[in-house]
Amino acid sequence: MFGDIMGMMGKLKEAQAKVEATKKRLDTVMVEEQSADGLLRVTLTANREVRSITLDDSLLKDKEQLEDYLVITLNKAIAKATSVNEAELGAVAKEGMPNIPGMDALFK
Repeated sequence: MFGDIMGMMGKLKEAQAKVEATKKRLDTVMVEEQSADGLLRVTLTANREVRSITLDDSLLKDKEQLEDYLVITLNKAIAKATSVNEAELGAVAKEGMPNIPGMDALFK
């Protein structure tokens, strides 16, 4: 009994280490998104940290338009980065989990 518990604890620690390593790796995975007309482009890490924003000079003439472009494009980029992040971390967490009855339902 205690051997099983110790084995599960070891697997949980391994899974935690893999999750932490994946989080660090996701800092290097870049997600790009651009406005429909290509006038604004943003780059984020898969951990949702903004790395760059590139915009066409024409957007500088209209503050309200620029704000709208930023909100829309950043929200799309954040959604994309979140999707990558959740998929990667979910796969690592599921892979490292010990076989506990009922736990599979949490990762579907």
